[in-house]
Amino acid sequence: MVDSSQIKEHAEVIGADGVHVGTVDRVVGDRIKLTKKDSGEGAHEGHHHFISLGLVADIEGDKVRLSANGDVAVTFEEEEDGKSS
Repeated sequence: MVDSSQIKEHAEVIGADGVHVGTVDRVVGDRIKLTKKDSGEGAHEGHHHFISLGLVADIEGDKVRLSANGDVAVTFEEEEDGKSS
């Protein structure tokens, strides 16, 4: 597991393939809270999503790289109430 204290507010979260997944709002417990602007569309719009720290492969300055490709990583996102999206 990575050192979550290295994850900076407003860092870009990218998949293993370099695809933008979201932007860090802050770290909450064992999850990264993403900003609302990256929440998606429709029912997912306008609220925060979370990514488990277990998916973080590396922290590269102002980028958080995940171990899964971007299209796969979003399937692991959780919404504010703890449900997977």
